[in-house]
Amino acid sequence: MTLLAEIWPAIRLTILLALVTTVLLVVFGTPLAWWLARSRSKWVTLVAAFVAVPLVLPPTVLGFYLLIALGPDGPGGMIASWFGGRTLAFSFTGLVIGSVLYSLPFVVQPLRNAFEAVPEELLEVAYTLGASTWQAFRTVAAPLARPGYLTATVLGFAHTVGEFGVVLMIGGNIPGRTKVLSIAIYDYVEQLRWTEAHWIAAGMIAFAFLTVAATFAIDRRTRVRL
Repeated sequence: MTLLAEIWPAIRLTILLALVTTVLLVVFGTPLAWWLARSRSKWVTLVAAFVAVPLVLPPTVLGFYLLIALGPDGPGGMIASWFGGRTLAFSFTGLVIGSVLYSLPFVVQPLRNAFEAVPEELLEVAYTLGASTWQAFRTVAAPLARPGYLTATVLGFAHTVGEFGVVLMIGGNIPGRTKVLSIAIYDYVEQLRWTEAHWIAAGMIAFAFLTVAATFAIDRRTRVRL
């Protein structure tokens, strides 16, 4: 069996996890980022700090508490019981929940920065022309924030692909179910299969480099337009 055939289930699972996580983060992160950018509530600082916590929190800490929350005795176990299961841990659903929480700042912060850069005058013009808040967002803010959406999508996807600590804690190493590429490298190292680990690691380094380059290119293009 070739290496590609051997790790294909992990590649497919990693891509699927990153896609689902990124879509959920963009959908739910948009209103959160908009609120953080435009609200004058006293809670903005606390909510922003909560969103940014994964940037400094060890992944195993977040994974540990998620493991408890998603386990049989936590809220995740109760939800799983509605569908005939016992736990959301060690499942694809659990990986998605963990990935969304851990990658949250990598999507929300670029979106927040993009929304903060939207001129208030343009929104006020839209309001005076009779546009609702949603119409002003859809026709004015969202198009102007397009570079922020591109950056958020690239970073959210790439960060999910590279996750290790959280997915290991709540997903373990179940082939075809929770074994993603980062776990596959760890698995090969444990088996002293250095060649296979080198190939996967090199591929992920190349992917990381292209991701960072794409992010810089988006930022540079935005600055040139401004």
